[in-house]
Amino acid sequence: MNTRPLAIVTGASRGIGAAVALRLSKAGYNLALCCQSKEAQLKAVAAQCESQGSDVITKLVNVSDQNQVNLFIEEALTRFGHIYLLVNNAGISIVGLFQDLSAEEFNRITDVNLKSVYNCIHAVLPPMIHEHSGRIINISSVWGNVGASCEAAYSATKGGINSLTRALGKELAPSRIAVNAIACGAIDTDMNKCFTEEDLETLAEEIPYGRMGKAEEVAEVLLKLSEMPDYLTGQILTLDGGWI
Repeated sequence: MNTRPLAIVTGASRGIGAAVALRLSKAGYNLALCCQSKEAQLKAVAAQCESQGSDVITKLVNVSDQNQVNLFIEEALTRFGHIYLLVNNAGISIVGLFQDLSAEEFNRITDVNLKSVYNCIHAVLPPMIHEHSGRIINISSVWGNVGASCEAAYSATKGGINSLTRALGKELAPSRIAVNAIACGAIDTDMNKCFTEEDLETLAEEIPYGRMGKAEEVAEVLLKLSEMPDYLTGQILTLDGGWI
C-alpha cells in the first residue's frame, strides 16, 4: 500500500511549480499537479516524479474557475484520500504603467493570482479540517511586501495573498492547519522573459547575493517549511538574497 502523503501543486508545468513538484516527489510525496494549458510539459514533470516513486495525477485546470478546481480536488481526494499539503503557485505578471492597465488585464491577474488561492484553499479546507491537520503554502513575492513600480496589479495580488496568509494562519490554527507563504525575490524563471538580458544583469547586480534565485532554492525552502511544526503559521518568509 502506498502511504506517501499527498501534495497538490498548481502551476506545476514549469518554473517554481515544476521544481517544487520534483523536490516533493524526491521527499516522498504523491502528487496532484495542474496547470492551465501546457499539458505536454506537465506530463513531463509528472513522468520525472513517477520515476522517483511518486503516484501522480495531472489535470489541465483554470484555477480561477471554482468548479474546475473543485473537480480537481475531488479527483485527488478520490485517488489518494487525505491532502497533507497544498502549494498555491499558479500566477502571472503584467508589467507596465498602471494608467495603461486595462480593466480586463486587472481582472485577469486578480483571477489567476488571488482568486485561485481562494478557490484552492476553499476546496481543501473541509477534508483538512476533518482530519485536523494540513499545510498550506502560498508562493508570494517581495512585491507583496513593498510594492513595485510598473507592477502595481501584481503587487496588489501578492499583497492580498500575504494578508490572506496571515489571517488564515490565525483562523485555522485551532484546526492545526498551518498556513504560510514564501515571498520570493527575483527568481530565474520564464516569468522574466519580458526583460532584456541587460535588464536581468542590472537586476542581478542590485541583489546583495550577486545573482537571481533559482526555482530549486524556492522548492528547498518550501520543503523545509512544510516540515516545520504547525505552531509556525501565518508567516511570510522572504527569499530574495538580501535584495529588499
